Amino acid sequence: MGQRKYFGTDGIRGEVGTVPITAEFMLKLGWAAGRVFARQGKSKIIIGKDTRISGYMFESALEAGLSAAGVDVLLLGPMPTPAIAYLTQTFKCDAGIVISASHNPHQDNGIKFFGPDGRKLSDGVENAIEAELTKPMTTVPSADLGKARRIADAVGRYVEFCKSTASHLDLKGVKIVLDCANGATYDIAPKVFSELGADLVCIGCSPDGLNINLKCGSTSPQALQSEVLAQEAHLGIAFDGDGDRVLMVDHAGQILDGDELLFIIASHLKSRNKLHGGVVSTLMANMGLEVALRKKDIELVRAQVGDRYVMEQMVEREWLLGGESSGHLICAHKTSTGDGIVAALQVLQALQDMELTLQEARQGMRKFPQEMINVRVSDKTLALKSEAVLAAVKATEKQLGETGRVLLRPSGTEPVVRVMIEGEDAEQVRTLCQALAEQVEEVMRRAD
Repeated sequence: MGQRKYFGTDGIRGEVGTVPITAEFMLKLGWAAGRVFARQGKSKIIIGKDTRISGYMFESALEAGLSAAGVDVLLLGPMPTPAIAYLTQTFKCDAGIVISASHNPHQDNGIKFFGPDGRKLSDGVENAIEAELTKPMTTVPSADLGKARRIADAVGRYVEFCKSTASHLDLKGVKIVLDCANGATYDIAPKVFSELGADLVCIGCSPDGLNINLKCGSTSPQALQSEVLAQEAHLGIAFDGDGDRVLMVDHAGQILDGDELLFIIASHLKSRNKLHGGVVSTLMANMGLEVALRKKDIELVRAQVGDRYVMEQMVEREWLLGGESSGHLICAHKTSTGDGIVAALQVLQALQDMELTLQEARQGMRKFPQEMINVRVSDKTLALKSEAVLAAVKATEKQLGETGRVLLRPSGTEPVVRVMIEGEDAEQVRTLCQALAEQVEEVMRRAD
């Protein structure tokens, strides 16, 4: 993507009150984005947000900046990130803006953009916005200022869309615990599942602006596990703060991560000749997923870590299903981006069609033991290209054979190299991972 000042692989994110997550910057960002999208004439941009308290401030700032650039604004209020992607298309907007820091605590916030197709912006458009940010802010003539209005029926529209993605799903008699992370799904998810007939118990559905992702949601599923057992529910579903990730819990309180949910959806689609290709995941996907899919004659392709790269591979191959272990699942036959609610519905549809419980459906996939050690380094490139390290990796791979793998990956945010090993034998995996991590440390000591 080249070196950019503000945009990362998933928009702009940081701590509220520090550059660039300030009201002043958001005003300028709204103006810059408006300038880019208004180049083809009158433009319309939709804005949604999650439930963190700073969203009010940034929504107002973005609205003002867009108006100053002559762009009309549609305001949605609190809505899941994938809902904004969908409604960007529904209202034929030039772009959608999401104010959210996803699974981060309330102290953080960020901005994501969607294009008119409901997919994340290209590098070229993001670069154009960054270029506008370097210019002095101006205001169009008064008669050309953008207008703003709130969309009153956004929730209803999105609820109906979600239900339509599992049109013959009947949840009558199914007891489900929903954990909405006190985030953007707090209103919509209970409506979707209750209208499909589920007997619901809801937690994490009382946002106060400060409790988003706080000891709840997909990043802290312990509360969901406990509630599923206490309620004797059939299963539990947990979303993250902006609703683009999902994890599930079976009736015994066991967590199913994104790898296992991908396996269930892929198996269901394959059995009905609707998969149309293979599955895209990332370098971090458990090897158990690869082995389980191979047994069903389903190809797995690994992309770089990040849903952006998963989607790139899906588009290139014209495949319909992809995702990450974190629960960010993309069901492209149903929607344009990762959607926690839609993905959960596809899992439930699979369970209904295959007449299986969640626990039974996961049995076809056995997760391999995995060990990861973060090694602090002064030079990530040196650590990964060292002949001694490469030789150690090769020797480790030989010991693991065809039923294991080694991954050395530099962190994108910390001065560390992640040493990860998977294999069938947990004790061997631990021993080999520790030895390889020590080899990386030794190389760095010599270099320093």
